[in-house]
Amino acid sequence: MSFTTLSLLYLALLGLPLWLSWDPLAPYFAAVFLLALGVSIATKKAPPHANALDKIILCGPVFIAMPMAVFGIDHYLDPIGVGRIIPAWIPAHAFWVYLVGTCLILGGLSIVVQKNAGLSAGLFGVMLLCFEILMHVPSVVAAPLNHLRWALALRDLSFSCGALAFAATHPQDWWTRGAHRLISPARMVIGIVLTFFAAEYLLHPAFLPGVPGGELTPNLVPGHSVWGYLTGLVYLVAGICLLINKAARLAATWSGLFVLLAAILFCVPFLVQQGFDVGSGLNVPVDNLLFSGALLCLAGSQRDTPAMRT
Repeated sequence: MSFTTLSLLYLALLGLPLWLSWDPLAPYFAAVFLLALGVSIATKKAPPHANALDKIILCGPVFIAMPMAVFGIDHYLDPIGVGRIIPAWIPAHAFWVYLVGTCLILGGLSIVVQKNAGLSAGLFGVMLLCFEILMHVPSVVAAPLNHLRWALALRDLSFSCGALAFAATHPQDWWTRGAHRLISPARMVIGIVLTFFAAEYLLHPAFLPGVPGGELTPNLVPGHSVWGYLTGLVYLVAGICLLINKAARLAATWSGLFVLLAAILFCVPFLVQQGFDVGSGLNVPVDNLLFSGALLCLAGSQRDTPAMRT
């Protein structure tokens, strides 16, 4: 890493207490800074033979890391709101809010600068699995017919699997034996998630393309239903390919690229429509970018991926 990059990162860390007080500007500054820094580092380290798709796959971890840091900042900006999500039987909500927020910020920075990135991604994946057990499973059990609760639970599960798939390609960072065994379960789980999301979009084509969270496609985007049905078809084909393990790398790569484009073409207009609100606006494109990163990290974990051989 260059001296200039280290200097910028050091200055950003020194100014963390100050720019956290810029609510709601801090998450936007962090998002742009970390995304630009991470993509720059990832593409510069691409091997000479890497093509455009290989470079996009190498950016997958960055698409996970930037949302991690943004979510971590949210823990500092709205500790009371985040604390309400924690189950009531867990004590010391404020402690856990700030601890998790700090871990997310540091973990995201670790992946961006590619220092112990596998360890950070692995811990992030394990953390999300804990969230599944502590929060999402009870939520789904309480209302099993609520399809949005299922979508939320499967969304975070896919994030976990993408992070673990990336971590499995860096076993020297965190788990030296058997890490490769995480890749096949991750592929299967993400295949199931894509298939479920496909059904969501085919049944509810007005949903905002990307992650079906109940948000509707902005009014300024024409052809709402067309984009919803297209999203459903893309997810269905990719999900089936992952489940049967046929052209899995291509399926994960192109579905990840599709979600990335959806984040740009649909989620940014949604953010504008929401008046750049951090809670109801920024989290939507960030969630979609994280989903894209999970898919691209899965693609990078496949054996026939040139980017994995670096």
